[in-house]
Amino acid sequence: MIVTIVTETYSPDVNGVAMTLGRLTSGLSEAGHLVQLVCTSSKKRTQLDLPDNITYYPVYGVPIPRYNEARFGLPSRNILKELWNKRRPDVIYVATEGPLGWSAIKLANEFSIPTISGFHTNFHSYSKHYGVGIIEKIVERYLISLHNKSGLTLTPTKQQKDKLIKMGIKNVSVLGRGVDAALFSPRKRSLSLRKNWGACFDHEPVMLYVGRIAAEKNLELAVKTYHAMYEKNNKLKFVLVGDGPLRNKLQIENPNFIFAGVKTGEELAMYYASSDVFIFPSMSETFGNVVLEAMASGLGVIGYDYAAANMHIKHGINGMLANFDDAYDFIQNASEYMNNDVLLTGVKLAASEHALKHRWYDVVNEFESLLSFSAFKAFNNYILDEDLSNVLDITN
Repeated sequence: MIVTIVTETYSPDVNGVAMTLGRLTSGLSEAGHLVQLVCTSSKKRTQLDLPDNITYYPVYGVPIPRYNEARFGLPSRNILKELWNKRRPDVIYVATEGPLGWSAIKLANEFSIPTISGFHTNFHSYSKHYGVGIIEKIVERYLISLHNKSGLTLTPTKQQKDKLIKMGIKNVSVLGRGVDAALFSPRKRSLSLRKNWGACFDHEPVMLYVGRIAAEKNLELAVKTYHAMYEKNNKLKFVLVGDGPLRNKLQIENPNFIFAGVKTGEELAMYYASSDVFIFPSMSETFGNVVLEAMASGLGVIGYDYAAANMHIKHGINGMLANFDDAYDFIQNASEYMNNDVLLTGVKLAASEHALKHRWYDVVNEFESLLSFSAFKAFNNYILDEDLSNVLDITN
């Protein structure tokens, strides 16, 4: 197939959507498909080392207010029209919902090219964290309209699927996520890194957070959880991997926290494996790839009962689940886990074993099947329309 991927974020951007798309596009490439990658331009992205069957087509984008790490892709109808007139794709996957995605879906419908959209981010719920909560309903209506213009919407969990259907989005399917268990592994544990954190011994535990340091990630709860656990064990360290608008404020208020900045690849894997417990306080995710990465690294995850945690964690067996939006329950779960050595050991082992069963290979195969089915159905409809036209011609 020829597959067009339309997105506002891709490698080397560091976020869950970019990482997921990297896995999906490389998987399609390895399967022999031709990929047209339409993405916002970036100086770093011009140096992408892509296989011959993935071609990058940069389009204009502007920074998202208060979220400068990402960009809104501007409507690119003329660029897409020229591209598709030269080489018409069999199917299009629109991964992000900005003006770029809207223009792609609209043009694809005019060209009668089947389109699948991805619901990766709860942008409508983010607005309240950035002082513009008044537009939440407007953004929600926009998202509903956009996704209903595509033939199918993919989202990572059954829980999220039910939420989208309730919102008014039709034809929703679940496409899960995988983890690179060769990269994220307990074997990457580093004693020298732990010493740098001041955790020289096993009785000096490390709590880890990986993600954007921003309001929508509910880091206020992470700080409260740390202080509650510190009262039980004053050797506890808190390492935060990532960057974002709240970093400076948190760093000033908590000089004992270890802010590591953005980490990727082997270095990120080492940070995971060298910690003891992973904290996932966010209530705004559609999934949360970090949950599976932490589990694969042999960490017990404490999270709310939703998104990736709901999908992959069995409470007290391979992680700890708190009732959604119950901060007290979240903190109690964290304290129970850290103060029970038997539970801690068992959970870490079970978490790693569970993550091994969820490979990107299987996710890519499912994605490929969904794309193929959409392309096949559209082709058959085209043939059927042609046959009906011939019948009508003969009848006339």
